[in-house]
Amino acid sequence: MHRLRTCAARLRPLAASRTVQNYSHKQPAAPRTFQPIRCFTAPVAAEPFLSGTSSNYVEEMYFAWLENPKSVHKSWDVFFRNANAGAPPGMAYQSPPPLGMSLSGLASAQSLVSAQPNVEKLVEDHLAVQSLIRAYQIRGHHVAQLDPLGIMDADLDSFVPADIITSSDKLGFYGLDESDLDKVFRLPTTTFIGGSESALPLREIIRRLEMAYCQHIGVEFMFINDLEQCQWIREKFEKPGVMQFTLDEKRTLLARMVRATRFEEFLQRKWSSEKRFGLEGCESLIPALKTIIDRSSANGVDNVIMGMPHRGRLNVLANVIRKELEQIFCQFDSKLEAADEGSGDVKYHLGMYHRRINRVTDRNITLSLMANPSHLEAVDPVVQGKTKAEQFYCGDTDGKKVMSILLHGDAAFAGQGIVYETFHLSDLPSYTTHGTVHVVVNNQIGFTTDPRMARSSPYPTDVARVVNAPIFHVNADDPEAVMYVCNVAAEWRATFHKDVVVDLVGYRRNGHNEMDEPMFTQPLMYKQIKKQKPVLQKYAERLTSEGAVTQQEYEEEISKYDKICEEAYERSKDEKIMHIKHWLDSPWPGFFTLDGQPKSMSCPHTGLSEEDLTHIGEVASSVPVEDFTVHGGLKRILKSRADMIKSRTVDWALGEYMAFGSLLKEGINVRLSGQDVERGTFSHRHHVLHDQNVDKRTCIPMNHLWPNQAPYTVCNSSLSEYGVLGFELGFAMASPNALVLWEAQFGDFNNTAQGIIDQFISPGQAKWVRQNGIVLLLPHGMEGMGPEHSSARPERFLQMCNDDSDMFPKITDDFAVRQLYDCNWIVVNCSTPANYFHVLRRQILQPFRKPLIIFTPKSLLRHPEAKSSFNDMNSGTDFLRLIPDVSAESRSAASVKRLVFCTGKVYYELNRERTARGMEADVAIARIEQLSPFPFDLVKAEVERFPNAELVWCQEEHKNQGYYDYVKPRIRTTINRERPVWYAGRDPAAAPATGNKHTHLQELKRFLDTTFNMEAFKGLS
Repeated sequence: MHRLRTCAARLRPLAASRTVQNYSHKQPAAPRTFQPIRCFTAPVAAEPFLSGTSSNYVEEMYFAWLENPKSVHKSWDVFFRNANAGAPPGMAYQSPPPLGMSLSGLASAQSLVSAQPNVEKLVEDHLAVQSLIRAYQIRGHHVAQLDPLGIMDADLDSFVPADIITSSDKLGFYGLDESDLDKVFRLPTTTFIGGSESALPLREIIRRLEMAYCQHIGVEFMFINDLEQCQWIREKFEKPGVMQFTLDEKRTLLARMVRATRFEEFLQRKWSSEKRFGLEGCESLIPALKTIIDRSSANGVDNVIMGMPHRGRLNVLANVIRKELEQIFCQFDSKLEAADEGSGDVKYHLGMYHRRINRVTDRNITLSLMANPSHLEAVDPVVQGKTKAEQFYCGDTDGKKVMSILLHGDAAFAGQGIVYETFHLSDLPSYTTHGTVHVVVNNQIGFTTDPRMARSSPYPTDVARVVNAPIFHVNADDPEAVMYVCNVAAEWRATFHKDVVVDLVGYRRNGHNEMDEPMFTQPLMYKQIKKQKPVLQKYAERLTSEGAVTQQEYEEEISKYDKICEEAYERSKDEKIMHIKHWLDSPWPGFFTLDGQPKSMSCPHTGLSEEDLTHIGEVASSVPVEDFTVHGGLKRILKSRADMIKSRTVDWALGEYMAFGSLLKEGINVRLSGQDVERGTFSHRHHVLHDQNVDKRTCIPMNHLWPNQAPYTVCNSSLSEYGVLGFELGFAMASPNALVLWEAQFGDFNNTAQGIIDQFISPGQAKWVRQNGIVLLLPHGMEGMGPEHSSARPERFLQMCNDDSDMFPKITDDFAVRQLYDCNWIVVNCSTPANYFHVLRRQILQPFRKPLIIFTPKSLLRHPEAKSSFNDMNSGTDFLRLIPDVSAESRSAASVKRLVFCTGKVYYELNRERTARGMEADVAIARIEQLSPFPFDLVKAEVERFPNAELVWCQEEHKNQGYYDYVKPRIRTTINRERPVWYAGRDPAAAPATGNKHTHLQELKRFLDTTFNMEAFKGLS
């Protein structure tokens, strides 16, 4: 009972001196979910005996009464009981009875007390009001007026939650009724609807909650488990009068709406039959983005990186990035010639980079919009990676200078798994960009698919809840609500450095594109859209009626922008040649010549001095931190490394260490990312040492190599391929002076990142004149471990190479480098640690950047023969595109009967078998280390070296997989198709490998027998 009374003390009604105001008369008229039945009409008299000087005395007496009602005079007992029971001011006080009054008279005088509810009812009512407030905070968005068309609930559900008061009879859910509407309730600390008031009548509480949560803004935030963040959001949306805009802000907003709308109308007038994926129906996106950028700029951000799908891209380029209009308009000219190398891309996929003055903040800001394929959400992790890199290079450890904005469509945001993968990178130490503002252009439709068929969640934005990102739904036909929400979103990001989502609920005035007929599938929706007044017209009429602008000023703003468009259109006619590089989203100042060419066409030697090799090896085999206890097994590994360094040899892990360490000395940042890369899937790398006695104490010896070295970042990623590879691609995009590597846990896991590989890495330079030096490490090899962990699918990478299998290239002095420059990516399968070391260093030392695909080994990591001498890595040495047969030195080349070409691990099995059979004089084995671009010159030299030999391609992969279909026609071209190229390997199969160990060994024996059987191909044509 004591706790109940204490609660009552906190919830006690207003002091009687407070006057209940006529709230319904003071507030302006506004649309309301709940229309009250009655309202206050006049102030009520206050208690006559309460004043500022007596209130302290009364309060002390009240607390005494709470402890013991008999400790105060009976009249005070009556007053406190009445007041606590909810008696209106003026009615709680009862005069004490005269001295001669009988007991029956006293009982009559106390009838009011006995008639009032008890203190428990008071507590229940206050708790009910608290529950009501919380219900609006949690579920008010379900009844918000979000759809501009008024035909669909944004949450796909017309059901109104039972705890949202849409009529007076629903008060019963809380144990209240209509008679409670005018009672005054103290407000809890978890709401700001009172403003400066600490208590309000229930009627006014409901009205203010409706205004905060049930109008054109729906706020989802109560799932956030941080009280400070929830309170911050409550204050932004609940405080009375928060959505007030100055005259200048309204006029600026109108001007931005004019530009967004008239740009689309201009394109429609000039090119009515062209696809442009216009923004009609959600034009408020443009002022939304500009508001986010303005507020972020004011908060200190000077670099904004954006990603978006095709809808509205041209409008964003024109009115947000500020690309020259003539450069956009000339893209519609079918006679425009392409001048740059490569295929180019359609105008609504292109990106842009621009540095300009922000007119609102008068501060410099860099804006870049990333090029994006039709895979709508594929650009999300790429943007995040580039943002992280820009933050890294400028030392922005908190994301205060560089930020990202991601735009999404409603169907893609809900449907594409990459959205989820990207969100899960948002708070990881090596991947966080310290908050992204997500803006969903919610057309309430996919291509032709109704949202009720496109998602199971109420909103398209529900995926953001997994990372506690607040979600602000807003009716896109209310530009001021949009502007307010975007200001709050930018402030949230600046305050908490966490993701936030703005859901612009609009519509799509045309079909999926301007040529598409939406009435086939959404007839009722598009009948309503045809009747819908454009948002610009609605907002202009609103401001005109308010007197913020005149009709003449509005028309002058339209004429002014129309003139700008017409003048740019005339200038665009002079553009005869299209330069894709004018649309570059990630320039590398100083890396190329002014016309975008490499500064040279040569690559320096990739070898190192003996001193550097020894020094790196010593660090790699030590613990450079005092009082650090490593695992006993790791001590043995470090000792083994030290022994190898003494004997001037390296294994695979040490070869990698040498490459990374030497680049760090030269000022090149190295970043290695992927699943379990710190230790290595196969426990070979151990780049991060863990103290066995101190939790979370780690050491990265690579960062202790040189006094002024570049930093080395090695980071285990989330269990994602698509998202993480996209992220690393974006990171590599920011600067050419970094070696960025992504390692798949097993090579076949790259297929879940196929979208990034197919749409960005392979064709990126051809489409967008954008070079990238990303390195993919793909563990590959048939080890008898089953079909899932065997093949990195080399056939897919080779099939996407752009070299011509039927044309023997012209051999020049710079042939090897020029081949690299002309290719779309480099594919290698190294068989020695030294070659792995060289190819990593060459990736940075060459004068341009190309993606590098490396099929890395598994069993070779510890194979006793898979070691290299310092002699193969010393100064003056280079990457070997082909390793010729070395055993032929002791025999006559003319006596060799068979020349076997192979690549990768299978060489060691072939060499062992050749030795076991004593066939060194009959069979030569050459290793093609660089598969693409194909080493035509070296293959030709090796074939000519053994003029009488049969030519065989041997691989451990199945015939329809691996390298055979790629190398056979190229070898044939090399020899002018004068001899056949026989195949030795596994038979065609659907799966990459068998799951049965015995079958695996049988297959191995079979193709080794074929390789060394001199009669195997007799009689075959």
